[in-house]
Parts: sequence; C-alpha cells; structure tokens
Amino acid sequence: MSYVLGLDLGTSSLKGILINRNGHIVAEASSEYPLYMPRTGYSEQDPNHWTQAAVIVIKRLLDEVADIKDSLEGISFSGQMHSLVLLDEQDKPLRNTILWNDMRTSSQCGRIMDDLGEDIIHITKNIALEGFTLPKLLWIQENEPEIWQKSRHFLLPKDYLGFFLTGNKQMEYSDAAGTLMLDVENKIWSEQIANAFNIPDTLFPKLVESTDKIGVLKPALKTEFGFSADIPVFAGGADNACSAIGAGITSLGRAMASIGTSGVFLSYEDGGRDYNGKLHYFNHAVKDSFYSMGVSLAAGHSLNWFKQTFAENESFDSLLHGISDLPIGPLLFTPYIKGERTPHADSRIRGSFIGVDTNHTRKHFTKAVLEGITFSLKDSQSLIENVAEHAFHSIVSVGGGAKNPDWLQMQADIFNAPVIALKTEQGPAMGAAIIAAVGAGWFDDINACVAEFVTYKDEIRPIAANSERYKEVYALYKQIYPATKDLCHRLLGTQ
Repeated sequence: MSYVLGLDLGTSSLKGILINRNGHIVAEASSEYPLYMPRTGYSEQDPNHWTQAAVIVIKRLLDEVADIKDSLEGISFSGQMHSLVLLDEQDKPLRNTILWNDMRTSSQCGRIMDDLGEDIIHITKNIALEGFTLPKLLWIQENEPEIWQKSRHFLLPKDYLGFFLTGNKQMEYSDAAGTLMLDVENKIWSEQIANAFNIPDTLFPKLVESTDKIGVLKPALKTEFGFSADIPVFAGGADNACSAIGAGITSLGRAMASIGTSGVFLSYEDGGRDYNGKLHYFNHAVKDSFYSMGVSLAAGHSLNWFKQTFAENESFDSLLHGISDLPIGPLLFTPYIKGERTPHADSRIRGSFIGVDTNHTRKHFTKAVLEGITFSLKDSQSLIENVAEHAFHSIVSVGGGAKNPDWLQMQADIFNAPVIALKTEQGPAMGAAIIAAVGAGWFDDINACVAEFVTYKDEIRPIAANSERYKEVYALYKQIYPATKDLCHRLLGTQ
C-alpha cells in the first residue's frame, strides 16, 4: 500500500492525515501547542513548538500504521497564513512568531496605505490589514531594531516546517499572496513594495508552485523515523487555499462557505478580477489560478458566545432544535461582536439585535444568530456575484454550518443556491494530502485528484418561498451597519 501525508499547521494544533491511493484516510493524529498573548492585542507562538508537534504527529502515525516506513511517497503542508517567522544568519528563529490574529500593527497599516495607497491594491489586490505579513515586518523595523538588524530571512509557518524537514527555504504562491508583498498577477516579489519600506532582497525566499518538490526528508529525520527510502516533500499551500482544494473548489461555478471561529465565503477565480480591495484576492494552490474570499470575523464565534452566555449547559443540538419551525426574520442579529472584515473592514463596529419584543423567546434569538452569521457570508457572495458576475451552481458548506440540517437549509435559502456538505471533512489537511498526491505523481494535476478524493452528500436545494422572504430580510440587514456605525464607534470611545 502507498501513502501520502498531509500536515495542517493550525493556530492551536498540528494535524496529520495519512491517505492511500484510493483517497481513504488510513490514520490521523494531532498535537497541540500553546498560544502566547503577552499584551492586549498581541498573539504569538514559538516556531519550535510546531516542529516538535510535527515529530510527535509523524511518530504517532508510524506507531499506528507500521508499513508507512516503507510506503510513504510524499509529505505536504497546509498552514496558517500571514504569520511572521524571522530567521538569523544561522537560520534560527530570532523571536516568537507574530501570528495572523495579532492586532498590534494598525499604525503600520495606515503607513502602508498612506505611502502606497492604490499601488498596494493594484500590486497585491488587497488593502493593508493587521493580519498580513508586511505590517508585521514594519512593526519589527520600528519597535525591535536590534531584531531587524539580525534578520536574514523571513518565512511563513508551513514554510518554516518545510525548512525543518528538508533544510531548504522557499515559499509557494498561495501563502506568498498573503504577505502583502507579492505581485499577485505576475507571481514575483514586488520591488516597488520592498524599496518603499527598505526591505532587502535577501530577506525574501524563492517562490515555487504548491506541488513542487522542495527536497527530501533530512537524513537525521529519516533515521529517527525509520524510513527505508528518501521521502519527497512538496511545498503545500495556505490554509484557505488547501481548504478550498479539500472542498473541491478548483474550478468556476462552485463556492465554499466555511463557518469556524471566523467565517469565509470563497470562490475560485481564473484571473483578471479586480475587487479594489473589497475582497481578499489571492493566488490559489491550483497552478496559475486564484481565489476571492470574504471574511466574517465572528461567525461561529457569535454562536459560541451566545451559547456560553445564554445556554451554557445545553448542547448545540438542543440549542438549535426546532429553529425551522419559527418564522423568518422577525428579529435581526449582526455578528459584529469582534468588529467586521468584509465588506466593512471596521474594527470598531459591534453587534446588534434589532426588533426585540416581548413575544421573542431564546429560540428566536438563536435563529437570529444563525441568520445573521449567514447574512454576513451573503455579503461576500453578493460582492463576488455583482463584481465578477459569477453564478454558483452549488455552494459547499464546511465547518460548524455543515453539521445541522436546519442550518444547511437556511444557507441554501439565503444563498439562493444548492448547498452540499462533504462526506468526509478534513479541512486543510485534505488539501495538503491532495497536493502531496499530485506531487508524488499519483495524478496529473489537482483537479484530477479532487475528482477522485473529494466526495459530497446529497445537495440541499433552496425553498423558493423562503429565498424570497430572505431576500426581503437581507435588504433590512444591510441597513443595520450604516445605521449603527456612528453609535458603536461613540460607545467604544466611552470605554
């Protein structure tokens, strides 16, 4: 039996899945690591914890499936985007990694937009946001000059893991696009951006394709794990790109709605789109293609907050039971409890319940939360459809939104498109395994592998009357942001 290994380097843990040539998951393992928050708004991790976790995961898989030692044909990665790993001249990390969810760089984002403005959008297809890598580099320049002087290379998390396994440094395009330094259409590092912010050429890693072989497992690791042959390692992809591959979003006509802590509405793009920074636009892990993406900052987080606050001792199944029996939209909720990303890019907006009356029960509030989360993703869908004139024949729902049949029906009704869920959902790790399978030569390209490895449940079609009603309610939902923006900003100013 032959296998490939997909490793997903997430924010809280590293997960590995072992897949055979039939696309079946033979084994999986994970290992957690800590998150450091030394100050309000700061979020960091020690890169050494990722490499330790990778060793633990691989050894656990070896213990579970003994013939991996003779039959593993490739390893690849998915990883959290944007997070900054700085290396010295000995290729050692100079400090903890500043993560994607670190919010310390607001002033640097302002500087980027002031200095480059429309050029940054034209080159990178994105506006400067705190999550991206470039603002983190500028923060190091301004606040830790001694670290900056010692910096010789920068990598992103999964690329650092690739360096640990192979000894080679590189970055593939889907992750490089999230640095705010890549010329997205021309697939080169931007000289204009580097020069504008005094970033030396030597700091940038070479660029490769996601399925490119970046080396083989280092001899010491090969011996430690007990592999009988050299193990090829392939570049991998950013977590959202790998999630898209794992959900089959590798051609036009199908989108992905992902509801985790945050929410993502993602569409495949074949190039030539300009959303003027209103949506994220990144290189895909599928060669010479792209994806657009809108983000709701507190999608699943809104439901978790509601449950912990008002139904702490209930299960999610119990909390959501019976929501389909309630009418559509007598109560509205905006999931802005941590600010919002798309379409408003407003860190100071806050959530609202609108239309509360004495007839409303907790069940009404629960349904309003689900509707509000889905409306927030509808905002991104509408942007993609209106700007790019995309039409979606189906939307793949993943994450928490795919676990409840009533919520799946609500998504179909609000998106006004058929919604399907995956038979086996493994998230970014599946995308990483698919990249490894293509890199290992099992398939000619990613689309061919997706056709074999990615399978779906029956689709849920929109109910016409519900979609018409949701169209009316969504029009009201869209009015809440402009109506409450000034009030929320002023309220935050009183704290």
